[in-house]
Amino acid sequence: MKKYLLIILAAVLSISAKDGAYEKYIEKYSSIAVSEMKRTGVPASIALAQGLVESAAGQSALAVRGNNHFGIKCHADWRGKRMYRDDDKTGECFRVYYNAEASFRDHSDFLRYRDRYKGLFDLEPTDYKAWAQGLKDAGYATDPRYAQKLVKLIEDYELYRFDSDTEVPEKPAEVEKPVEVKPSRVREEYRFSLSRTVYEINGVPCIYAVEGDTYPSIAAANGLFLKELLFFNDLRAAGALEPGDVVYLKAKKTKGARGSEKYVFGDEPETLWEISQRFGVKLSAIRRMNKLSADYVPQEGDTVVLRR
Repeated sequence: MKKYLLIILAAVLSISAKDGAYEKYIEKYSSIAVSEMKRTGVPASIALAQGLVESAAGQSALAVRGNNHFGIKCHADWRGKRMYRDDDKTGECFRVYYNAEASFRDHSDFLRYRDRYKGLFDLEPTDYKAWAQGLKDAGYATDPRYAQKLVKLIEDYELYRFDSDTEVPEKPAEVEKPVEVKPSRVREEYRFSLSRTVYEINGVPCIYAVEGDTYPSIAAANGLFLKELLFFNDLRAAGALEPGDVVYLKAKKTKGARGSEKYVFGDEPETLWEISQRFGVKLSAIRRMNKLSADYVPQEGDTVVLRR
C-alpha cells in the first residue's frame, strides 16, 4: 500500500512541478508573445502554446543551450550559430539564438514569410483552434495530435486571454489579390486607360493581362511608349503575356510594402524577376539590398530582403 501511495504522490508532485513550470513560462514570455502578435499577427496564444510544447516549458536542451523555443531547424537560409540533435533524423541541425526573444521573433517571421503558412493569416487571430489545425496541416510538426495539444494548453491555461484587447496589425500584404482602386481620372499625369480597371500592388498602378493582351497593345492603350512600359516591368524585350500576368504602368518601388519585408523561396521554382513583379519592387533594388549578382538563381529556403 505504501508503495502505491508513494507512486501516486510522485505523480502528483510531477504534475504540480509541470504546472508550475508552465505557469512560470507563460508569465515570463507572454509579453514577448503579445509584442510579436502586434508586430506580425501571429496569435500570442499560439506562440505560447507552441513554445510550451516545443521547449518543454523552456527546459529542453534546445531551449537551455540554444535559446531555441520552437524547434526551428537550420534550413538553407540560416547563417547563425547551430547545434545538432536527433529528431526525425539523426544529428539534425537546429538554430541557436542570442536569447529567447530572438527565438520568438524568428518564429513569427518563420510563419509570416513562408508560403506554406500564408493561409494562416487569412484566419481570425482569435481563432486559436483554426490556427492550431492550420499549423498541423502545413506540416509544422509530425505529431498527429499536435493541434489538439496546442488547443488543450490554450484552454487549460486560458492563453486565449492574450489574444484579446491587443492592437493586431493588418495581415501581411496579399499581393495575389490586390485592393481594387478606381481608374485614374488624371489622364494628363498618369496616362492610364479609363476603360479598364487599374489595381495597385505596393502602391504602384498595374493591370492584369487578359487573353489577347501584348506589351505593345497595353502600352498603346495607356499612352505609354513600349520601352517605357518594359522599363517599368524590368524587361528588355516584349515577351509573351499570359492571362493574369501583372503589368505595371509606373515604375515599381525601391522597397516592399510594410508587412512584406522579406520573402522565403519555397519548393516551387521562382525567379527573382517573378518576385519583383509579385511584390512591386524593382529587380535592381532587390539585388542591391541582398548583394546578389545578375546570374543568381534562387534555391529552396533562400531568403531575400524586400524592405530595409
